[in-house]
Amino acid sequence: MPREQLNVPKAEFRSYYGRQILKTPVWDWKIAAYLFCGGLSAGSAMLGAGADLTARPRLRKVSRIGSLVSVLASLYFLIADLGRPERFHHMLRVAKPSSPMSMGTWMLSAYGPGAGLAGVAEMMPRRLRRKWVGRLVAWAARPAGVWAAATAPGVASYTAVLLSQTAVPAWREAHRYLPFVFTGSAAASGAGLGMLLAPYEETGPARRMAVLGAGLEVAASRAMEHNMGIEGEAYTTGRPHRLRQLSEVLTVGGAVGAVLGRNRAVTAVSGAALLVGSALQRFGVFEAGVASTQDPRYVVVPQRERLNASSRADAK
Repeated sequence: MPREQLNVPKAEFRSYYGRQILKTPVWDWKIAAYLFCGGLSAGSAMLGAGADLTARPRLRKVSRIGSLVSVLASLYFLIADLGRPERFHHMLRVAKPSSPMSMGTWMLSAYGPGAGLAGVAEMMPRRLRRKWVGRLVAWAARPAGVWAAATAPGVASYTAVLLSQTAVPAWREAHRYLPFVFTGSAAASGAGLGMLLAPYEETGPARRMAVLGAGLEVAASRAMEHNMGIEGEAYTTGRPHRLRQLSEVLTVGGAVGAVLGRNRAVTAVSGAALLVGSALQRFGVFEAGVASTQDPRYVVVPQRERLNASSRADAK
């Protein structure tokens, strides 16, 4: 028998009247700033603990204080973006392992006291250090700093899991790569802060951490761009692409400066480049997710690809 002729053309990926299917996230720039500050705090905590254990007091000081200030800024941006900021403490009433938001809240709660105590120990005036309270805080600073460093990787990466568990196409489909991008970015930014503010002779660990963090961030970012499906276009077009391109230039430049720099000025400029590059990476990822909700292709085309793949699997 002759094959049946189709009179209806093949359906395209259009949505109803071309309108977007998903709602655009109500989050604004404060969430991107929250992502950056949290990563910076985590990276600084790890570097501060290493500086403490290797007798680099000035690098330890700037890293510990930077970790405390940035985690406070991160909490401010997070709470300020909530619809009812005064209800933030309600998130601590339960612990739900299946909820990245719940686990992230508890991670921050576990991390914060260690980073806070270590940072406060560095800011105590000399006259207070001679009293018993000051001696107690100074004694507890090292274990507090080590505790903060131990919990810092979770703080650096949980926000990537949080984004990946949403319905936003560009975030959801990047779930294999975002944790590595964010962890590398956190290490690079923490190292950048140390390189910017500490004296050159103490920046050895910061420069090595900068190279490792920048390498992980750039490699994971490139892999994300090349291995994602159509959703990856959100990262390689428009404003998100420009932000992430500039981020990569600054991050690679900062890492090169960390290797080749032989004086205070080059090291400081390289550290500033790493900080700005890390911030642009977070803002680029954030804006790519927002952009992916505004184009129905990023929802319809992957759905149809999954349905077709399922149909082919069933037919075998």
